[in-house]
Amino acid sequence: MPDAPTPVVPVALTRASASEPLRRFLQAARSAGLRVSAAEGIDAARAVDIVGYADRTLLKDTLGMVIAKTEDEKSLYDEAFELYFQRADVGGSPAPAQTTQTAEPPAHHLSELLLNDQQAALAVAMEMAAQEAGVEKIRYLTQKNVYVRQIVNRMGLRDVQQQIEVLLAAGDTESAARARQLEAAVERLWDAARDVVERNLLLFAQGENERMRERLLKAARIDKLDRNQIERMRVLVRQMAKRIATRFSAQRKKHQRGQLDIRRTLRRNMSWGGIPFITVWKQKRIDRARVMVLCDVSGSVAWVSQFLLMFLYSLNEVLTDIQSFAYSDSLIEVSDILEKQPIDDAVNEVMKRAGFGSSNYGNALANFEDGWMKDVTNKTVVIILGDARGNNTDPRTEILARIGQRAKRVLWLNPEPRSTWGTGDSDLYRYAPFCSLVRVCATLNDLERVITDLLENA
Repeated sequence: MPDAPTPVVPVALTRASASEPLRRFLQAARSAGLRVSAAEGIDAARAVDIVGYADRTLLKDTLGMVIAKTEDEKSLYDEAFELYFQRADVGGSPAPAQTTQTAEPPAHHLSELLLNDQQAALAVAMEMAAQEAGVEKIRYLTQKNVYVRQIVNRMGLRDVQQQIEVLLAAGDTESAARARQLEAAVERLWDAARDVVERNLLLFAQGENERMRERLLKAARIDKLDRNQIERMRVLVRQMAKRIATRFSAQRKKHQRGQLDIRRTLRRNMSWGGIPFITVWKQKRIDRARVMVLCDVSGSVAWVSQFLLMFLYSLNEVLTDIQSFAYSDSLIEVSDILEKQPIDDAVNEVMKRAGFGSSNYGNALANFEDGWMKDVTNKTVVIILGDARGNNTDPRTEILARIGQRAKRVLWLNPEPRSTWGTGDSDLYRYAPFCSLVRVCATLNDLERVITDLLENA
């Protein structure tokens, strides 16, 4: 058999700095959504100095105590830790657990490592090749094959391929068997490299990909989404509502405190020589928004109505006075359903009772005037969500005019693009003169802007 090519060390299997694995893991954890402060990073480094990397269970428990602070973060941490610290299986047998190198390993040619199934050395070589290739910079699925090839090339794949060609050219049985053995090992090497890259994609791109996905979903037309995306949108609605509620609750607490009433404060503290041990504040009453929302739940706009109702009723900290109505051809009040059931169940019940019919806006407005016009005051914001397509029925614009005269504001939200307003059976331009605001509302971003505007002007 011909002599093997002169050994070349494609990746130096040297001992990395003890802090480098931790640094890269913390970077991965942050990308996965964990909030790891600089101080916590320092605490984690000190903890690793004490426990080391040899005992993976001890390492995981120790870092978890430092990094994961809530149940959600513990779940993220467990996933990130297992993804980061698992070792690549590059030879067909289980790879060893995470260990530390106490001395610099001897240099080996990749062919020798593959033929002898040297798992530990192969795992270290692949990890270091991935690090040299900058795999932690991966952000998109389309980059996967590029990084896979970079890793195997850095490990010395070209030399292995040359050796396979030499062995096949030799023509003897033993050389052919070794060539087949190497070819099989190379296939496993490619698979292992793909695993490493996919793991890093999950680790380092998870946060960014998730943020990008959320941005895309929030900007997407709600009526064009599939069922899986709708479920994700429900989660986004709750997150957005919680953020808005926190913001406006804090503002109200600040405003409700008012300004210091100097005269009353001095009077209250006369017995202490005027030293203001007890403060008295000028109280400013902050009215919460009173909202009456009329949602078209016919087939054309039902999905957007569902999300508007979900959004509004998730703001129970800052919107406590909501009266809700749903209509297709006729209008019914659905406040009790939405207040007494979990919001997802409630919205589904509303759709069963009034949804997916044929719109008749004039009839719905007449129902509202007959039953609830007396509840509209100069402190009421009336929100109407619908495409204003009444299937060529009488739009009854005079009723909306009377609502506008009584209400503080009338907001009309239309899920259709502005270019379609007034076309076909659309009566929107007939209703518009009696509204304080007419706006396209087809995405979560649109809903967020409308509700933020509502609260800011409450």
